[in-house]
Amino acid sequence: MQVTMTVNGAEVSADVEPRLLLVHFLREQLGLTGTHWGCDTTQCGACVVWLDATPVKSCTVLAAMADGRSVRTVEDLEQGGELDPVQQGFMQEHGLQCGFCTPGMMMTTRWLLDHNPDPDQATIREAISGQICRCTGYENIVRAVRWAATHAVSEEVQA
Repeated sequence: MQVTMTVNGAEVSADVEPRLLLVHFLREQLGLTGTHWGCDTTQCGACVVWLDATPVKSCTVLAAMADGRSVRTVEDLEQGGELDPVQQGFMQEHGLQCGFCTPGMMMTTRWLLDHNPDPDQATIREAISGQICRCTGYENIVRAVRWAATHAVSEEVQA
């Protein structure tokens, strides 16, 4: 089937099998490998992208379901050669180790900060609760989100 969607601000069209997952479409057909594929069961959260400005686990969304919609991936956080404060925060506060969960964590964090620019620790932990990090113990991730909150740039300013 033919699908057309906007991915990171650019319209793309492709023929896809009706059963193709969005994560595989992004990675294999568009070459956007920042979105990681971990489980296919919505457990790990490494594959979080935005679908119409809402975080979704792309391993449980069919590419056909994104037809006519807007998708944003981790590759779109950096704008004009400048890292998003979320990306900077993960670097500054060592919010990653192996990096596998990081793209999904960053996309969820950007969404959180766009909706709550000054979240407390409990709110941050709740926001990332659908994502598994097997390396960090989450302390540095929470610090990274707080760092980004103090250096936040709203999406309206970036757009």
